[in-house]
Amino acid sequence: MYRFWLIVMLLFCSYAYVLPRWSDWNQNSRLNLVLALVDDGSPRIDRYVENTGDYAIYNGHAYTDKPPGLSFLGVPIYVMMRPLLDAPPVRTQLERIGDRFEKTLNPEGSGLRIDKIRFALIQYALTLVLVALPAALFGGLFFLVLRRLGVAPIPASIGTLAYGLATSAAPYASNFYAHQLVAVLLFTAFVLSWSPHSGWSPVVSGVVVGLLLGWAVISEYPTALAAAVIGLYAVYRHGWHWLVSLTLGGSFPIALLVMYDLAAFGTPWPIGYAHSALWQEQHHTGFMSLVGPQWEAIWGLTFSDFRGLFFRAPWLLLAIPAYWFGWKQRTHRAEWWVLVLVPLSFLIFYGSSIMWWGGFAAGPRYIVPMIPFLALPAILFSASVWSRPGWRSGVLFLIAGSFGLVWMEVTATQLFPTDAIRSPWSDYIVPAWRNGEIARNLGMVLHLEGPLSLVPLLLLITVGVIFLFRSLPGDQPSATTVQPTLVSLPVVPPQG
Repeated sequence: MYRFWLIVMLLFCSYAYVLPRWSDWNQNSRLNLVLALVDDGSPRIDRYVENTGDYAIYNGHAYTDKPPGLSFLGVPIYVMMRPLLDAPPVRTQLERIGDRFEKTLNPEGSGLRIDKIRFALIQYALTLVLVALPAALFGGLFFLVLRRLGVAPIPASIGTLAYGLATSAAPYASNFYAHQLVAVLLFTAFVLSWSPHSGWSPVVSGVVVGLLLGWAVISEYPTALAAAVIGLYAVYRHGWHWLVSLTLGGSFPIALLVMYDLAAFGTPWPIGYAHSALWQEQHHTGFMSLVGPQWEAIWGLTFSDFRGLFFRAPWLLLAIPAYWFGWKQRTHRAEWWVLVLVPLSFLIFYGSSIMWWGGFAAGPRYIVPMIPFLALPAILFSASVWSRPGWRSGVLFLIAGSFGLVWMEVTATQLFPTDAIRSPWSDYIVPAWRNGEIARNLGMVLHLEGPLSLVPLLLLITVGVIFLFRSLPGDQPSATTVQPTLVSLPVVPPQG
């Protein structure tokens, strides 16, 4: 468990180090709903709508046009925070901390008003509790899954850190988006369906899986396709009696969504995007912007420098030979299908949208939930060739390059690249680094500026990795450990 907690600590500190973007419409829209529900007792965000362009207008009032799942989770956290935030000593300290970021502000902006500092602190706190912490704990779970699959400690550790820090999961684990939370929910539901917790009854396991899948859906609606794949897999694996438990668990978040939609839009259906104040033409093209698979979108989400997943994390391409070998093994075919179909569901869905790029974004934010389903087979393939020095060096080179690319984009200036910049590296990211325009981070609290503000983070990661590897007994599996295969986690036999 020492390694588990060290990995969790490394990931959490890395995610917490770079502050959420303050002027991001997507994040502000989600946070506006939290404030409205608590401060106003209403889903209307009329009082806060000026800080975002991601909102819907219905019957003369403003509402977020985002799925409300992440905002729902933020309500109890903000309820507990609010008395402390409004205490006079805290407000004084907020002003002092805000002064540390004065040089990162737009000179033509409104400055650091106390209400903006308060909003930013709430955003940061909710991000830590609801996104960064679950993502970090998920890293620990991911490591344990790899170990149970027969991966030796060192490649399992490197693979886990590669997923958490060297893919597009990283920027969305440190911002108030729902994408990385959805990745955690979906993959955890898959793991629990694959190998249920030994201390839970089948009913409890099914309810928990249903709850996870349901909350993923109300956090990002297109997740329904992937959730259906995992739900069908759970029923196949455990029998039709699980369908009742899955339905029971999923009904709670769906009921919350229905109540919210009735209160906001007078209908049980999630139609926020249908009333978006902006991009009405796009939302009403085809079915909610879906027009069928487009080559430009598929390429853009995978290999382009604009939003390409594999451009930023080429080591994930190792999933392709893993899929091939997994198919040839002809064992545990059901798990293989889940690992293939979940990524395909995201690629086909967003590859069919005329708005596939996702506005302001660091990489392909829409398909972040599919990354662990690629990372698992990619790491298993890496582990199978780890004993070969040439292959091992190649894997490490790909991971190191991915880490550099991801974190250059994560830390470049105060906003993610807009979709108007089709060559973000040459036109946005590299110029930002050249000019010393680095995203707000905790190093600036120590009066460090520009790239120097990232030195404490690099030192933390370096020291943590050294301690992690020194704590490991070696890179060879023990005599009782099975060799890595695509799917060798102990599972119950299919029923029904």
